[in-house]
Amino acid sequence: MKEQKTYPRTFSHIGITVPDISAAVEFYQEVMGWYVIMPPSEVKNEKETAIGKMCIDVFGEDWNSFEIAHLATSDGIGIELFSFPETPDIKPEFNPFNPGLFHFCVQDPNIEVLIAKIVAYGGRQRMPIREYYPNDKPYKMCYVEDPFGVVFEIYTHSYELTYSSGAYTG
Repeated sequence: MKEQKTYPRTFSHIGITVPDISAAVEFYQEVMGWYVIMPPSEVKNEKETAIGKMCIDVFGEDWNSFEIAHLATSDGIGIELFSFPETPDIKPEFNPFNPGLFHFCVQDPNIEVLIAKIVAYGGRQRMPIREYYPNDKPYKMCYVEDPFGVVFEIYTHSYELTYSSGAYTG
């Protein structure tokens, strides 16, 4: 069999566990502007439906039910929110030195406005806004967190523009 060349896969969605799904949907809809494509719904531990079987495969047998909601960004990336009855209402420890996902990134040219809105809705600005290439490119970034302690980053420009040489010539 001939080996096929590797190609870049697209990003589909990210799953986030939160203690209060209604509050999380409100935050991400109101602050980030993400579309609610499926409002909070209950999933039960049962083997009669495809979703029930799928969740047993993922989570095992030791759960009764949970809530799930689906949102989408303007470019079609999905945000899958989970809330389990046993999810503690505590913020996760920020430890980027451990293996695994420690943040995601969104893009907004109005970084100051978005950060102010995040803070107004109970989130937190984790650092000052920084410029990637001061006096060279107008690209800014900042780490923030939502009201539930989920850390994410904001870029003012696309990932490709931020890291490619010659992408901005003033």
